[in-house]
Amino acid sequence: MPNDQQYLVVAAVLAAGVLLFVGAMAAGRLLSPRAPSTEKSLTYESGVDPVGSGWAQSQIRYYLYAFLYVIFAVDAVYLFPWVTVVERYGWATLAEMGVFLGIIAIGLLHAARRGALRWT
Repeated sequence: MPNDQQYLVVAAVLAAGVLLFVGAMAAGRLLSPRAPSTEKSLTYESGVDPVGSGWAQSQIRYYLYAFLYVIFAVDAVYLFPWVTVVERYGWATLAEMGVFLGIIAIGLLHAARRGALRWT
């Protein structure tokens, strides 16, 4: 039953990761110094005391850059591993990747329509 052993290995690695995380958090809590004061609870912004409200308007183009980054990053993350297994799985993976690339192309067309791909 090699399949059961594989699940056991996955469970052991997951348990080790959880234990490592809990141990690190507990050690940090036990070993870190605590000296609360009023000055330590104040907001700190690069050495400048905050003035006014914390609300500021950001421009929409930053969201567009994030959108384009996600399109290209997700594309790269899925395409590189797929290239290594396409020969083994054949036409089924080719069709699935065609659907995936179609969705990515829709995102790029949307960005091009909005003018996000222009240099000026």
